[in-house]
Amino acid sequence: MKVLVSGGTGLVGRYVVEELLTTGYQVIVGGRRAPHPRLFSRPVEFAALSLDPDQDQINVFDDAYFFVHAAFSHIPGKYRGGEGDDPKSFHRLNLDGTVRLFEAAKRAGTRRCVFLSSRAAYGEHPAGTELTETMLPKPETLYGQIKLDAEGALTDLSTPGFAGVSLRATGIYGDLSPNKWDGLIDDYCAGRPIAPRAGTEVHGRDLGRAVRLMLETESTRISGEIFNVSDIVVDTRDILAPIRRETGCRHALPAPADSATLNPMSTAKIRALGWMPGGTLLFDETMRRLAAALPTPPARESTQKR
Repeated sequence: MKVLVSGGTGLVGRYVVEELLTTGYQVIVGGRRAPHPRLFSRPVEFAALSLDPDQDQINVFDDAYFFVHAAFSHIPGKYRGGEGDDPKSFHRLNLDGTVRLFEAAKRAGTRRCVFLSSRAAYGEHPAGTELTETMLPKPETLYGQIKLDAEGALTDLSTPGFAGVSLRATGIYGDLSPNKWDGLIDDYCAGRPIAPRAGTEVHGRDLGRAVRLMLETESTRISGEIFNVSDIVVDTRDILAPIRRETGCRHALPAPADSATLNPMSTAKIRALGWMPGGTLLFDETMRRLAAALPTPPARESTQKR
């Protein structure tokens, strides 16, 4: 079966595409530009796709049995605050354009639509509050509000012939390059100050498995539903410690952050469908791989030559 993945060349979308490819799906990557021929592990098709709500793009869905919507227009490197100084266009593309794509997919006869939402839809809650899908969302950012409104639109469009489901994902990490932690690792290796920070994360491969689960589970169990996708709490110190060990960089690690202030996400709902993330073992494996791929810093080389 063919799956159209919008934003499939992005930092998050690539993990979804790879998971689908490795499990036998045919993938159509939708976006502004065709991916590099060697970007993915297997061949993909390409379809020009835009978030412009004034375009009727129903033809893009002609061969797509499923639709995974991972595209999002934002300032590079920012999601919350990604509107910059143009919130009107941010809203128009990411909400109006998204809903327009949902509607086109339904009209074209696409059977399922998986929307990659965000934990930002929950907004701020007292420290230590567990975030569950049944609680009242109260986003305090435009990004979170748009994600929440898009979830609602997809739920309203869901019917027996068009199963729509939203995945509220936390931070996505992984081992693909470019990597979300490239800048952090560069700063550490260069000796620049690193502020203590902790956050919830899930590996991109586990997100991909969550998407695939939504495509393969009986539609009556997922249509119109929202599922949290999260795994572990990651401290910046945990990210940089293997970098320090592998490269020999002797800059001080940041102090541990206070993880008690975090809001963990309950994943009981999606785990009940059989989803099981990789946990700390997958995180450790990923960090070893990232660390091993780094060049030896000059400071270590000069020490060895003495």
